[in-house]
Amino acid sequence: MSDPKPAPLDRGMFLVEVEDWRTGETFQTLSISRTPAMLLSFAANRFTEAASDYFGERLGLGTVDWRMLLLLARLPGITAAQASKTIGVDKGTVSRSASRLTRRNLITAGELHANGRSRGLYLTQAGRTMHDQILEIAVNQHLELLRGFTPEEARLMADLLRRFTRNLESLVEQDRQQG
Repeated sequence: MSDPKPAPLDRGMFLVEVEDWRTGETFQTLSISRTPAMLLSFAANRFTEAASDYFGERLGLGTVDWRMLLLLARLPGITAAQASKTIGVDKGTVSRSASRLTRRNLITAGELHANGRSRGLYLTQAGRTMHDQILEIAVNQHLELLRGFTPEEARLMADLLRRFTRNLESLVEQDRQQG
């Protein structure tokens, strides 16, 4: 037996009436507090800013740098192009991060892939040590961010965000196809 299909969303749930300060006319706009995409965007921006400040001041790492170290621990040998797609930033940004991390001896590039252009990226021992420092901080931050959540709520939130991301990828692909 399959799960019942969820009820369709109503566009009105995302809207709020506001008043034009000049004319007094009312019109609709997105509700900041009821629009998940806006809430997610605001939270992600704030989280990224706070994490960037924290890791920059303490470890000398930029936002993409610490994300790359965590990614390479999970996916050793990933290319810059693959990393770009996974973390959602352009390849140039990933390549600049890889150069910084290589200069600091935190990552190294493997042999050329069959295409003759790309190389897999790997943590060095120093990179693994840095990763372990980041991991300890990140886990503690996650525990604080999810304070008051039950384990089931934390799992549900992760599931909802994965579904949201899949829908976002579909939307991006539709936009690409429509040109």
